[in-house]
Amino acid sequence: MLHIKPILSSLMRSKSAPVLLLLQIILSVAIVANASFIINERLSLMQRESGYLEEQILTFSVYNFDPAIDNIKQNEVDQLILRALPNVIDASYSNMLPLSGSGWMDRWVDSPNEDTAKSTPGFAFYLGNEHLLNVMGAKLIAGRNFSADEINTNLDDSGMLALVSQPLAKAFWGDESPLGKTMYAGDQTVTIIGVVDKLQGAWVDHENFEYSVIQNIDFGGSSSNKSYMVRALPEHIPALEEAIRKALNTENPNRVLDNFQTLTELRSLTYSNHRLMATVLSIMVVLLLLITALGLTGMVMFNIQRRTKQIGTRRALGANKRDIIQYFMVENYLICIVGGVIGGMLALVLGQQLMSLYSLPMVPVIYPIISVIGLLVVTTFAVIVPAAKAANISPAMATRSV
Repeated sequence: MLHIKPILSSLMRSKSAPVLLLLQIILSVAIVANASFIINERLSLMQRESGYLEEQILTFSVYNFDPAIDNIKQNEVDQLILRALPNVIDASYSNMLPLSGSGWMDRWVDSPNEDTAKSTPGFAFYLGNEHLLNVMGAKLIAGRNFSADEINTNLDDSGMLALVSQPLAKAFWGDESPLGKTMYAGDQTVTIIGVVDKLQGAWVDHENFEYSVIQNIDFGGSSSNKSYMVRALPEHIPALEEAIRKALNTENPNRVLDNFQTLTELRSLTYSNHRLMATVLSIMVVLLLLITALGLTGMVMFNIQRRTKQIGTRRALGANKRDIIQYFMVENYLICIVGGVIGGMLALVLGQQLMSLYSLPMVPVIYPIISVIGLLVVTTFAVIVPAAKAANISPAMATRSV
């Protein structure tokens, strides 16, 4: 027998401590459920595959200060120098760096008729030559890459071609192949010649993060400042910075090379806020569970001292140690279950508020359930030690007059 009625009567006689503990459990479940959901969301975002060989890609920026420089010619020469370096697999200009938090976005329409044209979702807009796909290490799953004679140098050139990411293709064309489709960017036509399996953009929190396009424009000659991506095996990356500096500065010393970073480092930096949030929330969850467990332990120890004679009397009347432990465990479970149910409902209400205010997904019901189960496990260990201590009180000592 669980003897729930005497337990409830005992709790009602001393309401303040159980009520405070109940409130603590309610808040703990509500906060832990939502925090756990946010942690899982952040970890899921951080674990997404980018589609790039991140550990093999070194990025850097070039700032030219010579006003007489021929930017188009310098861009071509620099890329040839980079590709000729020992241990370099490939190198290319790129107008934006993946996972960097900064870049270009665009969208197309499928008809020149404004009344009937349908627009694509916004996508990350990479500009590069025939080497860029290989530098990225992205997987071409349909169609072909650009050829050297198809590369443009200006945004308004004719003969525009593009590679699109598979998520973008599925979002706009569904199961239909995008190969050979003609799209429109203002008055300009763009023909799709290839589909890349995965190609993430620059903004990790953007809803269209997986939608990307590479267009056949080597735009490095348009400005004196530009960014390059160099691919090499991970073991050769550390020595590349010095080799690149030496080679490019030898060719033209009137410039600055800066911001050397691997794509892995860029990714880590970009996701740093997500990682910090997950860490802080994890610490908060642990502290809340610990505080709740200590609260229950304290209440049980207080009840043991207050009910010493009652425990001794029960032992004298035939109650064994198991009965005493069971009494305190049931008391713990009653408080936790009532608090857990109310806290679970509060967690869902709080989740709705977070969804409307911060555009977060709705908290699934499984998170409050898991939070309650976790709380029951933690509090079981917190209560069983003082309960066992109470069970060891001898009838003679408990009933002795003080």
